[in-house]
Amino acid sequence: MLTLYIANKSYSTWSLRPWVLMRELGIPFQEKLEPFGEKDAFRAFSPSGMVPCLVDGDTVVWDSLAIVEYLAEQFPVVWPADRAARAWTRSAAAEMHSGFAHLRGFCAMICGLRVRIDSYPPTVLQELARIDELWQEGLSRFGGPFLAGEAFTAADAFFAPVAFRIQTYEPKLSVRSHEYTNKLLSLSAMQEWYASALGEVWRDEEHERKVREIGTLLADFRQPQG
Repeated sequence: MLTLYIANKSYSTWSLRPWVLMRELGIPFQEKLEPFGEKDAFRAFSPSGMVPCLVDGDTVVWDSLAIVEYLAEQFPVVWPADRAARAWTRSAAAEMHSGFAHLRGFCAMICGLRVRIDSYPPTVLQELARIDELWQEGLSRFGGPFLAGEAFTAADAFFAPVAFRIQTYEPKLSVRSHEYTNKLLSLSAMQEWYASALGEVWRDEEHERKVREIGTLLADFRQPQG
């Protein structure tokens, strides 16, 4: 059976991508969660010392995009069957994979928090606008409710961490993008991830500090420490 190594669900956006894809598409796998800590600890299973990492017998695949493409070779439903939709979703996923650094850095994913931000840097607003534009393009072009039409694909999985960020920080987006966010958050796999994240008591001080610096904490639904 496939084994997917991930890190703490409260914070690990990169782990969420293949995890939610496999869970939502019914691809069987064994989950192994290794808490964040010293980077070298991940080298026991990951050549890069990072997560996620997929192990399939003697084959080891690291990096979320590489994992998705590896899965697509065996499970064609990972990408849309239509060639044009497949090209668009691959482009959207690749843009998410390599871009939006300002949003990632400013709005850390911490599942369970609700935070008010009174002022976003212009670079973050630009990236939010691009996400809004990208989502509306896919939803309009392929009819929704997912980015490539009726079926959940890898493109949706790549934007799953953005949905959790929107839940936490509530930035202004179009009505249609908020509807798409709610669609992602309502998925059984996303709810399973979220419930597990709320149950974690381990905290990463760097992530927590960033949130305190950029906004006002309104609520924390996570299991208390101790």
